[in-house]
Amino acid sequence: MAKSRAKKKREHLLRNGGRDVLLSRGGAPSFSTHERMTKSKKEILNKKKHRNPYDHTAFDDKDFFVPTKAA
Repeated sequence: MAKSRAKKKREHLLRNGGRDVLLSRGGAPSFSTHERMTKSKKEILNKKKHRNPYDHTAFDDKDFFVPTKAA
């Protein structure tokens, strides 16, 4: 693979007596960056921020009674 322009500049500075800029970089983070998971479909559907208030299929309608007219 080819070297990036920034890496070439860093190596040039080191060869010509400059300071090592890699020493000023921070260490590894205190949290793991490899164990993150995306939300499941169920978690996305249960999110309440953009839920439609007029969607009546989202809850149970068993106790709801609509009288019908007798013919």
